[in-house]
Amino acid sequence: MELSFTVRNVLAGSMLLGTVGGVLGCFAVLRRQSLLGDAIAHAALPGVCLGYLLTHSKDPLPLFAGALVAGACGAMLILAVVRFSRVKEDTAIGIVLSVFFGIGIVMLTHIQKLPFGNQSGLDKFLFGQAASLMPRDLALMGILGSFVLLTVAVSYKELKLLAFDPEFGRSLGLPMRRLELLLTLLLVIVVVVGLQTVGVILIVATLITPAAAARQWTERLSVMLALAALIGGGAGAAGALVSANLARLPTGPVIVLFSSVALLVSLAVAPRRGLVWSGTRYLRMVSRIRRENLLKDLYLWGERHHDDWRAAVPWTILMGIRGQSSRQLVRLARRLTRDGLLETGSHNARLSPAGLVAARHVVRKHRLWETYLARSLELPSDHVHSNAEIMEHAISDQALAEIEARLGYPQHDPHGRPIPRASGHAPDAANAGALA
Repeated sequence: MELSFTVRNVLAGSMLLGTVGGVLGCFAVLRRQSLLGDAIAHAALPGVCLGYLLTHSKDPLPLFAGALVAGACGAMLILAVVRFSRVKEDTAIGIVLSVFFGIGIVMLTHIQKLPFGNQSGLDKFLFGQAASLMPRDLALMGILGSFVLLTVAVSYKELKLLAFDPEFGRSLGLPMRRLELLLTLLLVIVVVVGLQTVGVILIVATLITPAAAARQWTERLSVMLALAALIGGGAGAAGALVSANLARLPTGPVIVLFSSVALLVSLAVAPRRGLVWSGTRYLRMVSRIRRENLLKDLYLWGERHHDDWRAAVPWTILMGIRGQSSRQLVRLARRLTRDGLLETGSHNARLSPAGLVAARHVVRKHRLWETYLARSLELPSDHVHSNAEIMEHAISDQALAEIEARLGYPQHDPHGRPIPRASGHAPDAANAGALA
């Protein structure tokens, strides 16, 4: 498919904005300053108007210069208010955003009433008009975008410290406050670059959405920057092409929609953080807890009946212990039988030899944790059971061995019940005395 001159300009500008915005948006997301870009974008509007009033020209250089100065002033004002007053950052952002945007709207209205202002087209800066991008606009955007990316590359280690541990950076003697100002200036530049493409209203989505999507996939900043650039650039390209092929569809909002789709997909299917992964992990955890609880219930039943560990327990009794329905219990028992941990009949179930070993391990974790709470934290014995019910499913074998050693290999829990040994057998009196 052959692209027209205008479409090529829009495609190049959108991809450039998405790439640069995605990279810098990562630092805003990590520093929890997502709304700072929104405030800078609104603060830049008076600068655009002032640049036009001074030059009576729509040439990008004076308009971008005015936006850069006004955006920087707004950003510096936010930082100054936060530093020298008791006003919180979110409040300062809201104040600066509303005041500067109000000034911008007043100036924009005034310009529209001037004899030479009807054709100014400055209202396009509110929502963007990517179709108006010209080669000179792209050249300026390319210069500014390259400066931002080069600065991030050169200052990567310092900016990484600023994002994750600024106090440690200060202890190393790094000028963290200057780095914060530098990062804010870069954010202003990206906002200025994106004003003509997506406008004041939507620029924050171009900054934040790709970065938020990339954050779901990785724990490493370098990978996050690359993914955010890829998502932002891809959304820009997709938005430009779709807008070019569908009449009356603005480019800026379409870019934001593609970025939002990428974010939704990331939230759903990203490993470790995605909803599908979290839901699967939760269901597995619930299944494991139910399995271990059933094994423990069968063990405790045998313990109460003269250590008859292989005793068959009727379904009705097992249902009453945990309040499970017959259907739930039978389905769970069927899975345990398939794994070789249970032997089931038509109306009852009992532990298999392998199931007895697994059940003893669960009981051992429960009773050792009760003992730890009673001895180390001095909790009453009647206050430790519910906590142990939770921890028995979460504590690792290594942590359990450490707790047992620190407790001096106890023989009984706070209720006087024997604690099964790591070998799977409850300690007899002779061995217990030797271990103590």
